[in-house]
Amino acid sequence: MLDRFGGVFWLPVILAIIAFVLIGAPSSWLTLTVAGLSMGLMIFLMASGLSLVFGLMDVLNFGHSAFVSFGAFVAASVLAYFGGWLGSDSILLNSLALVFAIAAAVVFGAALGWFFERVIVKPVYSDHLRQILITMGALIVAEQLILATWGGSPVNVPRPHFLEGAIIVGNSSLEVYRLFAFCLGALVYGGLFVLLNRTRMGLLIRAGVENREMVEALGFKIDRLFIGVFMLGSALAAMGGAMWAGYETIITPALGAEMMVIVFIVVIIGGLGSIQGTLLGAIVVALMQNYVGFLAPKLALASNMILMMVILLWRPYGLAPAVKIK
Repeated sequence: MLDRFGGVFWLPVILAIIAFVLIGAPSSWLTLTVAGLSMGLMIFLMASGLSLVFGLMDVLNFGHSAFVSFGAFVAASVLAYFGGWLGSDSILLNSLALVFAIAAAVVFGAALGWFFERVIVKPVYSDHLRQILITMGALIVAEQLILATWGGSPVNVPRPHFLEGAIIVGNSSLEVYRLFAFCLGALVYGGLFVLLNRTRMGLLIRAGVENREMVEALGFKIDRLFIGVFMLGSALAAMGGAMWAGYETIITPALGAEMMVIVFIVVIIGGLGSIQGTLLGAIVVALMQNYVGFLAPKLALASNMILMMVILLWRPYGLAPAVKIK
């Protein structure tokens, strides 16, 4: 039925309609829905990089959440350094501090991704068992480096003054930061979609996954393309970590490990290598968590695992897996 009338992309709408009936209060439903959408777009930022690396490069990178943690802590440090700008009434100074923080996280994530791919992942290509073991070990090392650098105490993350507060719509309160996170995530999704589906580089990446020898015979360096994909995925994870830090306002070194489970759930639900599927999975997971957390708080933690099991029984390859080039 879903495939006939628009496909699985109607799932968030159907979920929102069911929640509207069950919640009963339109103001609460609107607040939960906006919160779920913004949360979903932030999770998408973290998960999209893993989906690219996992689906396009066939690399099981269980250390992906390390980029999320480093992105969060690097952004928090930059925001703390520009604390005076954040508290200013000047939107320009607020914006510059935020841009510097996100840019620092992205650059650090990309550089760390280059090192990670060259030193840790490259020796274990085509060996999934060793990939799991060595990337899990790298994640543990990364957490210890964060502990040594920032300490084990929770770190407060300041927000720019212009992103504080909320917009009142009727009886609903919509946080400005969440609206900003939603807009940023949507822009990133649009950029990724164009890159992978409307550019020569995207075509080469997808063709290289299908037939590496053919693409190399045409004179293209697949290794360089794949390094670029890995760095892009790492940078996106770091950006997601930076945005999540502002969302939570308090972060700990365990942030990456906490997000690793939900990121993998999103990638598996969405379908490997599919940016559209990752976005869909992130939104469905976030909406489900928000709605269930309101209606049945004790089931909130288990809701995503139950959702994953139901979807995989229905669609073993995920909601919208990447279409292979024939």
